[in-house]
Amino acid sequence: MIYNNDERKPQIWFCGGHFINDIYTGFLNPIMPFIAEQVKISMPVATIILSCSHVFSSLMQPFFGFFADSIQKRALIFWGLLCTAIFISCAPAANNIWLMILCIVLGSLGSSLFHPQSLGLISKFTTSDTIKNMGIFIACGTLGFSVGPLLSATIAQYFGLNKMPILSLLGIIWAILMFKMVPKFSGINTKQIHINFEQALKDILSNRQLNILNIIAMLKSLIQTSCSILLPFLWKSEGYSQFQIGFALFLFIFLGGISSLLSPKFEKKIGTTNVFYISMILTFPMMILFMLTYKTYPILSFVIYALMGFVTMFATPITMSMAQKVLPQYKSIIGGFINGFSWGIVAILMSVIGFIAQATSIVPVLVILSAIPAICSVMVKKLDIKNNLTN
Repeated sequence: MIYNNDERKPQIWFCGGHFINDIYTGFLNPIMPFIAEQVKISMPVATIILSCSHVFSSLMQPFFGFFADSIQKRALIFWGLLCTAIFISCAPAANNIWLMILCIVLGSLGSSLFHPQSLGLISKFTTSDTIKNMGIFIACGTLGFSVGPLLSATIAQYFGLNKMPILSLLGIIWAILMFKMVPKFSGINTKQIHINFEQALKDILSNRQLNILNIIAMLKSLIQTSCSILLPFLWKSEGYSQFQIGFALFLFIFLGGISSLLSPKFEKKIGTTNVFYISMILTFPMMILFMLTYKTYPILSFVIYALMGFVTMFATPITMSMAQKVLPQYKSIIGGFINGFSWGIVAILMSVIGFIAQATSIVPVLVILSAIPAICSVMVKKLDIKNNLTN
């Protein structure tokens, strides 16, 4: 091992850091309709701003993953968490739209620094049951992402957007504690591993298994991102408050975190293939039910929406673990692709989807988007799944 102490200690700090980092990444979605109204920008423009957040927090992850795999140092997780906490907390209190965008970009880059290295280190610090530990790590981030909308919406509604920078203290304190408590790398693995980034990209992009897993990750992030960005605008037009919108997003992402925890157990019982099918297919009929109920039975529609979060993120830890096992020498880079690059591509698409949703209607657009993973679920048959990964 790269590490002489109990492997659970660094995992606890990484999981806690993931939870806190992703609290900040979930801040903006529920309050953006109200920020847009305040600064007089349209839904498509606000969608572009949120898309920029995902682009900078996602598309750079493969590069930072390459850097993390090469230097074999802990630095990225500390500086990443600090940047995320400070700049995302300050964004809603910015005096003008350009300063807000700058804070969002810098904070998003911080998240992009944190994720690929922490994903790679979770695998390296694990001696057994990789999927279980990966599921716990991903669930902690997802649960943090679920707390973010509830926290930001509560502060915005009851204290005002200008009070949100105080929330940066949580991330600053945890980053300092991680720096003190997470040991440095020791032994043979302290030497730098010279990885050719161009060769790594060729190896990853030419691998059929990884291409399928990347597409699956992209399709699932399409559902999660579109639901998280577009539905707050729908609910605001229906007269819901910041807290109600934040609570809905909390339930959606919280149940997604629970599904990440339960996914390895289900995979043992029903098989890897069925986990993928459930995650990719069921969101389509559930979105149709949401469309039919959000006006006449709003409480039922909220329940359906929350359950969509559970289904959408059901296969996330299995997707990540399968991908990292294909080319284990590139754990952090692959983590950046599955957890980052797929989100970045979707974020770029969201800029166009936002304009389409405003020109037509939000819910029918979401129904069409949810049909895409269901149709593409045939790709699961092409995955090389011989046995359950947890066996």
